Amino acid sequence: MKILILSFYYYPDLCAGSFRCTALVEQFRRSVDSDVEIEVITTRPNRYASFQVDAVEFEKKEGFSIRRIALPSHRSGMLDQAKAFFHFAKEVNRLVKQRDYALVFATSSRLMTAVLGAWVARKKKAILYLDIRDLFVDTLNEVLPVQIRFWSKPVFSFLERWTFIQAKRINFVSKGFFEYFSARYSCANVSWFTNGIDTAFLGKQIAISPSQHNNSVTILYAGNIGEGQGLHSIVPFLAKELEGRAHFKVIGDGGRIAPLLAALKENHCSCVEVLPPMNRDQLIDEYQKADILFLHLNDYDAFRKVLPSKLFEYAAMGKPILAGVSGYCADFIKAEIRNAAVFKPCNVTEAVMAFSTLNLETQPRNSFIKKYARAPIMKAMVDDILSCL
Repeated sequence: MKILILSFYYYPDLCAGSFRCTALVEQFRRSVDSDVEIEVITTRPNRYASFQVDAVEFEKKEGFSIRRIALPSHRSGMLDQAKAFFHFAKEVNRLVKQRDYALVFATSSRLMTAVLGAWVARKKKAILYLDIRDLFVDTLNEVLPVQIRFWSKPVFSFLERWTFIQAKRINFVSKGFFEYFSARYSCANVSWFTNGIDTAFLGKQIAISPSQHNNSVTILYAGNIGEGQGLHSIVPFLAKELEGRAHFKVIGDGGRIAPLLAALKENHCSCVEVLPPMNRDQLIDEYQKADILFLHLNDYDAFRKVLPSKLFEYAAMGKPILAGVSGYCADFIKAEIRNAAVFKPCNVTEAVMAFSTLNLETQPRNSFIKKYARAPIMKAMVDDILSCL
């Protein structure tokens, strides 16, 4: 029996989708019997042009294989990403042409990997299990110009419906997605296996050294710098308000790094340091040296439903968290994470007030770690997937 796993990102790529799918596959390999073959089709590392890491194209071990597809060079823009995905889809169709599968698992943030999974499952008469990490269609109204949205939203809405009605099970990483889906797909069989804390972040709740920036605290953000995070709308202005009290460190890359750098220059921000993406060992070192970990989502209605994966590794570090979020994520933080201050996205005044409420001591969050460690979440998810067979 063969199970196909489709993911646009996989180890050693540097993003949430890669970390999640890699952990899931590792759990699959521990859970399945010897008569089950796991086949992963993904891409060669491509998330950030500024983070170069290579991986072999093909790996095969007993009961497990992985094929990494090399993509043409592309940037963060939608057109470039569309070209990259179509190349991926073409290669996937070629690779699976002579193969049969009992189940197809597709994990997707921007919908199209889910569509590809539905296409393959339909052709192979296989069971389809979807893992939905973002509400792609729901964000179109807020991230696309009107002239593009006019034709693209009906197209993607059709693809979403065509895909979801074929799935035997749809998993959401955020409970905030439920309302959106229940209003459109009332008959869908859904589950909730969220993101969690990877093993790499466990046991790291140690403050290595205090800040060295003229007695100001270090506020750290690490991750994607895109429209969804909206850092260009908050960091330059918040940094200016906290000048002399805080030093900002931003680690990452993405489609909105140019506007961020431009806004920093325009506001004469001398207390913000921007660094390229780094591997996890280096990142953990930066987390430990920071005083406050910073999270922000842009002030869009669609983002009121999401739960960023970064929040879990932040919480595991035991450091205070300053979060510009709303909706489900804000409610989750208030209910689950101690010593975390929430402010309205893009609101500098509220951010300054929230900053002032934080306790700068590292405080272990053992109950949170026990509840949201990635391994048991992935174990339960694999059991759920196998129950669909």
